[in-house]
Amino acid sequence: MFLTFGCVNKDSSKNDNNNNNNKGFVNDLIYETSPYLLQHAYNPVDWKAWNSETLELAKKSEKLIIISVGYSACHWCHVMEEESFENDSVAKLMNANFISIKVDREERPDVDQIYMNAVQLMTGSGGWPLNCITLPDGRPIFGGTYFTKEQWIKALTDISNMYRNDPQKVIDYAEKLTHGIKTSELVALNTQEVQFTTKKLDPVIASWKLNLDFEYGGQASAPKFPMPNNLNLLLRHSVQNDDTELQGFVMNSLTKMTDGGLYDQIGGGFSRYSVDEKWHIPHFEKMLYDNAQLVSLYSDAYLISKDEHYKTIVEQTLDFVKRELTDASGGFYASLDADSEDRNGNLKEGTYYSWTEKELKSILQSDFEIFKNYYNINSIGKWEDGGYILIKTKTDEEFVNQHNLKKAELRTLISKWNSKLFKIRDARKKPRIDDKILTSWNALMLKGYVDAYRVFGTQEYLDIALKNAQFIKTNQFKNDGGLFHSHKDGKATIEGFSEDYAMVIEGFISLYEVTLDDQWLQTANELTAYTINHFLDEKSKMFFFTSNLETNLITRKMEVIDGVIPSSNSIMAENLFKLSHYYSDETYSKLAKQMLNNVHSDMMASPSGYSNWLSLYLNYSNPYYEVAISGKEAQQKLKELNSNYLPNILIAGSTNESDLSLLENRYVDDETYFYICVNSTCNLPTTQVEKAFKQMKFK
Repeated sequence: MFLTFGCVNKDSSKNDNNNNNNKGFVNDLIYETSPYLLQHAYNPVDWKAWNSETLELAKKSEKLIIISVGYSACHWCHVMEEESFENDSVAKLMNANFISIKVDREERPDVDQIYMNAVQLMTGSGGWPLNCITLPDGRPIFGGTYFTKEQWIKALTDISNMYRNDPQKVIDYAEKLTHGIKTSELVALNTQEVQFTTKKLDPVIASWKLNLDFEYGGQASAPKFPMPNNLNLLLRHSVQNDDTELQGFVMNSLTKMTDGGLYDQIGGGFSRYSVDEKWHIPHFEKMLYDNAQLVSLYSDAYLISKDEHYKTIVEQTLDFVKRELTDASGGFYASLDADSEDRNGNLKEGTYYSWTEKELKSILQSDFEIFKNYYNINSIGKWEDGGYILIKTKTDEEFVNQHNLKKAELRTLISKWNSKLFKIRDARKKPRIDDKILTSWNALMLKGYVDAYRVFGTQEYLDIALKNAQFIKTNQFKNDGGLFHSHKDGKATIEGFSEDYAMVIEGFISLYEVTLDDQWLQTANELTAYTINHFLDEKSKMFFFTSNLETNLITRKMEVIDGVIPSSNSIMAENLFKLSHYYSDETYSKLAKQMLNNVHSDMMASPSGYSNWLSLYLNYSNPYYEVAISGKEAQQKLKELNSNYLPNILIAGSTNESDLSLLENRYVDDETYFYICVNSTCNLPTTQVEKAFKQMKFK
């Protein structure tokens, strides 16, 4: 009954999406702070923001609602804007028959979640831009992703005519679809006791391997997303279970991702995904959440491999984040756009990052030929309109052997090339920054800096992490102890979601584990209590995505499947597991285990969608150690311990007396002791890092 459409290939060039400014069109989005919404403020469409006033207006006017969801760095969102939302005739049709609501999916993931679910139920797929038509009360009746202008006009005309001529038919469909949304993805309480063993996990990992690309890394399909939590789980499993084949796959994946265009060879940082299987051609938007998680992953990979290349990647990526995505207040911005202005002033995907051969010859001169060989200024690196993307296909060892160079000489050449090209590129018109500060993504980046500090000991990384943590405490906490989701122009807005709580709790626990400052652990515990009070579903023992204070949605959903970002439920389960150890809290312990029980069968059947849950599984299937360090030299001892890859430990420490249960009565004036415990059984205390490490039978 309802047609849906997907993306089509077309010319990606477009004019500045504020080109209606000179026509005098201004809609209600001009009062918003989201860069994505502001991009549409000059459309002739009478856009409104998602809020109580707009929803009430739709009910009173008895008009259908258009809910159009996208985000600032979304290329095809820009394309649909240019073709349809900047078009006067399309706008006239929308304004006459609909209440049109523009939604920034990063600002309102709760709204995106519900209507994405609706479109997936209707069409079997989803993506952005997301366009959904609903009844005046928000119940969906039609949806799809990208529409051409002709498709969009036909859909609007057909739906408005049907609603006018046979409203009951439309209402009946909406009732059925809304029931499907409310009942889909529900998690049942699993009352069966599940045994978590390594043996049960072996066939799950074996089946997962069949879908991995051992040649180029990542999943055996295109487009390719980095999926850092998948690689993190596979790396951990490979080390803890002596799987050298799997460890080789992860390391190869990490290397291949940095060799291709997915990684910015000149400015550092990763794009969101690659359109091809070799990681060569990226979709050029740079997201904070990808770079945050990849910093953590490459830092841990360095601990195992001691590969200096991984250290360089971490350093360059954090330089990029500091330079491009960091606010003076200590908050981190959301993203950089995929599109940037070309030489004719048109917005085009990837223009900022590509080079013509003529440009490179002029800049590099006598170095061009060797540069050309190193970065494949040939058919491999050729992209669009005579431009090239810098891609490596040889290891540095292979390259120096072929060109009779020493490694130090090559490093000097690369540094010189990058310095020259960066200076030229920095003068270009830069991609737009989405400068809203999201609490959840900031917590991921906070943890990225903490992990880099834990591994490399760079004090600046810890300083930046602490500044961000203080930003969150100062700006994003509500008076009732909860969190806001977004911050822009000095103002915190939008009721926090479960992802905000889960990721801040996780980030603060990780900050405690490197600073031993228990204010961060205490705050994490307080936020956990708040999350249980406002998000926990007592029936399933899982957490809703929205707070019980939110009343504008047609239903409350749960986020369970781990995607590019781990699900809020999987992060909360691990938070509860850790806090149960810190505070000897049996309630937390039972809740964490129940949550893992609930997803057990799905996790075993579809491991790639439950990788963060599987990491928690390993805490139960393999030994998990409580490591308490007490004494004046606790910080120094901790740094020595952190020179090892230890994913199966929890750190508690203090340089003086502490009433934390893991540290209570363990302080001795003149000594610093390690106390290693597992399953409520403790070894004899030791003052030596080597002995402490040996007490942890790592596997």
